[in-house]
This record gives sequence, structure tokens and C-alpha cells, in this order.
Amino acid sequence: MNDMTWFTLISTVAAVLGIAIGVMFPSLAMGKAIASALEALSRQPEAEKAIMRTLFIGLAMIESLAIYVLVVVLIILFRNPLLEYILK
Repeated sequence: MNDMTWFTLISTVAAVLGIAIGVMFPSLAMGKAIASALEALSRQPEAEKAIMRTLFIGLAMIESLAIYVLVVVLIILFRNPLLEYILK
């Protein structure tokens, strides 16, 4: 196998590992945030609006991390900036 094949194979494996790890941790954080919000709602049902507003803002911030990982992985897969160094 030539250098280009190895480079493509390694970048694909790195992208798969990156998306797996990059989605795993935000999903765990989302689960913990939702569990904490449900616990807070069960203790103080009268504060539902404030808890839900804060929960949705937090979930949007956590989800943005997963989206950033997806963008970086797509760049690695389809427009790898290191590819031009291999082609020289």
C-alpha cells in the first residue's frame, strides 16, 4: 500500500474515533443535565419555567460541542488540510 492509502485509512480511523468520543461525552453531559433538571423539578415544581429555560440553554450549549466535533470530522474526511503535504 502506498502513502496515500495509509494516510486515507489513518484519517478515516481517526475521524471515526473522534466522532465516537466527541459524541459520547456530550451525550453523557446531556443525560446528567436532564436528570438534574428532573430532580430539581420534583423538589420545586413552582420553579418550572426557570429550570426549563436554564435546561434548554444548557442543552443547546452541550449540543454545540457535538456539532463542532461533527464539523471537524467532516473536514478531516472530505477536505483534509494535510493531504496537500502527502501529494507533494
